[in-house]
Amino acid sequence: MNEEFSRTLSLLRQEKGVSQRTAASALGISQALLSHYENGIREPGLPFVVKACDYYGVSADFLLGRTLSRDGTTIAPEELYDLSSEKDNSMRGGVLALLSKKLLVNSVGILFDLLAKTGSREAVKAAANYLSTAVYTLYRRLYQANPDNNPDFFSVPARHFEAGLTDADMKCAEAELEDALAVYRKEKRPMPDMSHEALSRDYPVLYQSLYQLIHGAGERVNGLIACRRDRKS
Repeated sequence: MNEEFSRTLSLLRQEKGVSQRTAASALGISQALLSHYENGIREPGLPFVVKACDYYGVSADFLLGRTLSRDGTTIAPEELYDLSSEKDNSMRGGVLALLSKKLLVNSVGILFDLLAKTGSREAVKAAANYLSTAVYTLYRRLYQANPDNNPDFFSVPARHFEAGLTDADMKCAEAELEDALAVYRKEKRPMPDMSHEALSRDYPVLYQSLYQLIHGAGERVNGLIACRRDRKS
């Protein structure tokens, strides 16, 4: 079994809120053996994997770290269309739209590569959830700007969307990312080198985009603070 299996097995039990003794009893094994499975000391057989999947309500692919979806749904990376790979790609909206897209695509590429280096599936999933909801929110705002568009296109009710439910989902994703990284640190595993020198070396083409994104966002945030101070003075 891979390392991801033992970590997922332990996290699922903690998520279920049961002790090792309780889980072991339900799975038909001793607490000591379950502890060995969760710590990667021993490898279980197929019958145990099946029982664990039924007990925790997940697919074998999820338990084995082969998919981020608990029901086992998988999408191979090669199945996804990559707009950024097109030569001479142009977007309606001019140069600003194209540059903005490349800036974000390159920066997100570095982000997920760094997350992948941690080996934490939970961290990758949390980051993906956060960014997916951010894109969902902006797309929905654009969609709603045209009164002729069908308001029933989205499953989240308009009143919930306007009340900030997507903002809450993004905050939850942030918390999940913090939890995932806390587990990673607790295991005393080395974090990816994110120094300027390392990022410049590892991402010689993409790092300029990330650097520009961080600089631009920092200026906007600091601008908010300066604006607040001006109002008080």
